[in-house]
Amino acid sequence: MTDDERFMSRALELARQAAAEGEVPVGAVVVKKSTGEIVGEGRNRRELGKSPLAHAEIIAIDEASKRLGGWRLVDCALYVTLEPCPMCAGAVINSRVEKLVYGAGDPKAGSCGSVVDLFLYPYNHIPEIVRGVLAEECSTVLSAFFKSLREKKKPPEQQE
Repeated sequence: MTDDERFMSRALELARQAAAEGEVPVGAVVVKKSTGEIVGEGRNRRELGKSPLAHAEIIAIDEASKRLGGWRLVDCALYVTLEPCPMCAGAVINSRVEKLVYGAGDPKAGSCGSVVDLFLYPYNHIPEIVRGVLAEECSTVLSAFFKSLREKKKPPEQQE
C-alpha cells in the first residue's frame, strides 16, 4: 500500500463516520509530508453544525493550521475522498497546501477538473494534484449513502 493509499484509507474511515451521522460521506486528512504525521482531520459536518462551511477539507485544514501554529500549510498534503468544491479548492490555494490528493471526481461541483479547474488560473499558489486514489472505494461509499437516502424516501411498500 502506498502512502497515498494509506492516508486516503484514513479519509475513507472519516467519510464512513460522517455517513453514520447522516452527513454526506466525505473525509479529509492533512499530512505533514516530511514526517508522515496526520496533523488535521475532518469529515462533513454541515447538517450537524448547521453550517455551509463545515466541509471535511475546511475542518481538516483548520485543525492542521491550529496544530502547526500558522495558516501556511507548507510541507503538507491534503487527502480527501471527493474532489473539492470551489470553496475547498480556494482553501487549498489560500492555505498553501503543497499536494492535493483526492479519490472520486465530482461531476456536479468538482473544481479540480470536473466542472472547472481552479488550479489552471494564475493564483499565487498551485498545489501538486493527484487524482483518483482509491477512487472506486470512495465512489462506492458515496453511492451507497445516496442510495440509502433514496430508499428512505420511498413508501414502505416500495423499499427493497
